[in-house]
Amino acid sequence: MAENDFERTEQPTPKRLEDARRKGQVPRSPELSAAAVLLMAGGGLRLLGHFMGGQLIGIMRAGLSLSREQSVDETLALAGLSGSMSHALLACLPLLGLTAVAALAAPMALGGWNLSPGVLVPDFTRLNPVSGFGRMFSTRSVVDLAKAFAKFLVVAIVAIAVLKKKSAELLGLGSEPVAMGLAHAASLTGYALLMLAGSLGLIAAVDVPWQRYQHTKSLKMTREEVREEMRESDGSPEMKGRIRKAQQEAARRRMMHEVPKADVVVVNPTHFAVALRYDEKRMRAPLVVAKGQDLIAARIREIATEHSVPIFEAPPLARVLYRNVDIGGEIPTSLYQSVAQVLTYIYQLKTAKRTGIVPPAPPEIDPGIESASH
Repeated sequence: MAENDFERTEQPTPKRLEDARRKGQVPRSPELSAAAVLLMAGGGLRLLGHFMGGQLIGIMRAGLSLSREQSVDETLALAGLSGSMSHALLACLPLLGLTAVAALAAPMALGGWNLSPGVLVPDFTRLNPVSGFGRMFSTRSVVDLAKAFAKFLVVAIVAIAVLKKKSAELLGLGSEPVAMGLAHAASLTGYALLMLAGSLGLIAAVDVPWQRYQHTKSLKMTREEVREEMRESDGSPEMKGRIRKAQQEAARRRMMHEVPKADVVVVNPTHFAVALRYDEKRMRAPLVVAKGQDLIAARIREIATEHSVPIFEAPPLARVLYRNVDIGGEIPTSLYQSVAQVLTYIYQLKTAKRTGIVPPAPPEIDPGIESASH
């Protein structure tokens, strides 16, 4: 066996990818999810900040405007607090809904949703200190460290730029009316989040291809693993032989069940047997419902005798039917005349037996039909 058969040079097969997915191994990019959530949160604050600010001010005013009964009755106070919290949640619900949609939709862009209960099973092999040190100093860890540093650097630069650009507006929030100040603060927060989302989006644009590459690399297979998987999917020759034998046996049993329904069995007389059936109301031409050679032919003759199915000796016709017509198939047009002679004779025999008249002589089948059929 070649040495490179054990090197992981082959792309993962669909089965390998599906097995990995069932184990929870799918590519993931935290930066992509974070960028999507920040983008949706920032856009939501820019669009809904004024509405949310007005709602929260109204809740605050209602909460601070207590009647004498509410201030001395703790039941009323708790009810008022509960109502204020419900109103605040409803006011923030659009923004929470947008961020939830972003958090759920972001994984669809990389790996899709994946529910793997097997991941919840404890894996104590992860507690191996040797493997842990190996992961700490692996290429993946170095890349993750560089990515974290780059993320910190980019976010810090963007945050400083936003603070520098909006410092005057931030300092002026305290002098604005409450309603206007809240709306302005929400707008500034949304702007900052959008800038941060853009910076994380740049990192995600690099991280997503890297995660895909790492995922594919970790699932690469050796040539021997690919061959083994193909053997498992196709089945061993012994298993395929047993399956084929079982299928043939089942087909033979079905075929034998059709013999009692036949109109005639044409024989060789011992080597071949072909059972024919014809219903002029439902069939265009006679059908071969069973056929066999040697032992199977003997069994067909035996079943035909048990069920009083006529047996007609016509060696050339039996050989042609056996070799040229599949089970369940119609006889070819070149055999119409010969088969019609046999069926007519069988019908005449039945009529003679029923009425007591002298039975007709058996027809002579043209021995040249074998060469004509070829």
